[in-house]
Amino acid sequence: MNDAAAVPSPCVNVCRMDAASGLCSGCWRTIDEIAAWSTLDDDGKRQVWQAIELRQAQAPAVDGERSR
Repeated sequence: MNDAAAVPSPCVNVCRMDAASGLCSGCWRTIDEIAAWSTLDDDGKRQVWQAIELRQAQAPAVDGERSR
């Protein structure tokens, strides 16, 4: 696999799990998604990214911006 084509990690080094949502407030992943990331193939990683994008789109806006 070419590293340049690898799917990047959504991690932004803000590792704080929100108890209410079950999501990391930095990368919007569940603890299971975070734990599995290093073992996922690129298709699996793209699925996680799609889930993140959906979560962000559905998140309530704060001061006119999404809460990220």
